[in-house]
Amino acid sequence: MNRKYLKYIAISLIGVVGVVASCKKSFLELQPKGEFLGSNFYANPSQALEGVVAAYDPLVTETGGIDNTYSDPLGALNAGSDDCVAGGGSSSDVNQWQVFNNYTLNPSVGPQDQFWAINFQGVNRADVLLQALPSVPGLSADLLKRYTGEALFLRAHYYFDLERLFKNVPLILTPLTTAQVYTVTQATPAAVYAQIEADLTTAVADLPPTVVAAEDGRVTQGAAKALLGKVYLYEQKWAQSAAILADVNGTTPGGTNSTYGYALLPNYGDIFDPKNKFNSESIFELVHSGTQNYTWSNWDQFKSNIYVQMVGPRSYGGPLYYSGGYGFNPVSTQLATAMKGDPRYPYTIANIDSLTKATNTTYSPSYQNTGYFIQKYAPLLKNVVTTGTIDLNWPNDYIEIRLADTYLMEAEALVNAGSNTARAQALLDAVRARVGLASVPVSLPNIYNERRLELATEGHRWFDLVRWGQAPTVLGFKGFTANKNEILPIPLNETTNGSKIKQNPGY
Repeated sequence: MNRKYLKYIAISLIGVVGVVASCKKSFLELQPKGEFLGSNFYANPSQALEGVVAAYDPLVTETGGIDNTYSDPLGALNAGSDDCVAGGGSSSDVNQWQVFNNYTLNPSVGPQDQFWAINFQGVNRADVLLQALPSVPGLSADLLKRYTGEALFLRAHYYFDLERLFKNVPLILTPLTTAQVYTVTQATPAAVYAQIEADLTTAVADLPPTVVAAEDGRVTQGAAKALLGKVYLYEQKWAQSAAILADVNGTTPGGTNSTYGYALLPNYGDIFDPKNKFNSESIFELVHSGTQNYTWSNWDQFKSNIYVQMVGPRSYGGPLYYSGGYGFNPVSTQLATAMKGDPRYPYTIANIDSLTKATNTTYSPSYQNTGYFIQKYAPLLKNVVTTGTIDLNWPNDYIEIRLADTYLMEAEALVNAGSNTARAQALLDAVRARVGLASVPVSLPNIYNERRLELATEGHRWFDLVRWGQAPTVLGFKGFTANKNEILPIPLNETTNGSKIKQNPGY
């Protein structure tokens, strides 16, 4: 971990954040309020709750690393996949996305600094919280159990991202002292995965099945089961993955889960509407607020969704649907071709070339322009919030885990396990039927294709290609090198100046 964040961890600082008002108030609409020394904090239940919120905070951190570079993970992950290209104003605009797009990243240049720093900040905050909670005066047994479950889920979540991105990472389960900072070594992937499983298993038992509207965004038992099922899938523990995902998906694919209330939405496009947050398809949703009056002076505080502005067309002058944007992550021609004729196309891809030509209007092509842009997170005029700087106050949430995703994960696990193909078929059929598509035989190739079309531009594609072993073939045209680019380089600052952390192979 870079020295800035190691020092941060060593003195156990907690960034405390609070709830702000919005049209639909939720627990995780965050606003930084200050920092407190961990040893002097957690004096009462109220401060314990602030510590819980602080542990969630890195999930929606828009800047990270040693230079506070813009770091929304969707931009890098989409650029590295075949869903999108990097785009932007030039070949050096947000360079960490550019080098992931063309696989020229190295230990000093790439998105790895932000991924590493933000996730380890999350690990530290969860570790501090877990250490402090049992001693908080006046904290009830029920709240202790729930807060512990949330902290364990969050630590598992941060470590799952670290493991998928870097593979070889330190396993830190307690706050580090200054002396310990420089003795950190990497754990085996098996040890990290075992800890992730243990944390999530305990979290499942500790967390509530549902939350009230004012707590939307907090982790539930269903979210913990969904993440654990996903972890098992990555470990190729097919039977365990299918079993726990079945709890999330419910008895009848396409119906409503009677325990958690999950159900596929009838209209695919409604999933991504910021006026439809925390809908029945949402299992784990990262909250973004559009009402915090951000300006450029708030660069390291944003909890709005700046990615929305990033992916809009540059200098857009067409029909009044879009506010315009910075031209990042143009959709690839490969994805546009794959989705042609699919009912999900208009909710996934905006053909700005065709739109402006048909209306005799213009936009400025971005670097690597394809004419196709992301629609799921488009900066639509109807979503503009007229507080602060418009570019910096988009309210769109990011649903990291949703029901169609868990349907397809369970179907994949069942097919790999060679069991209950009838249920796997029903799960696949339910995803397709929701958008009016006929049944296709359940098979791994058909499940893989459905994941691509259903989840396009949502940040899953790169991870899917890597875990399926398809990345060298599918991403070879971008420069992907087998046995190297399946993971990112560890940031240069983490492996120098006496550090015991070793660089990943090939870098």
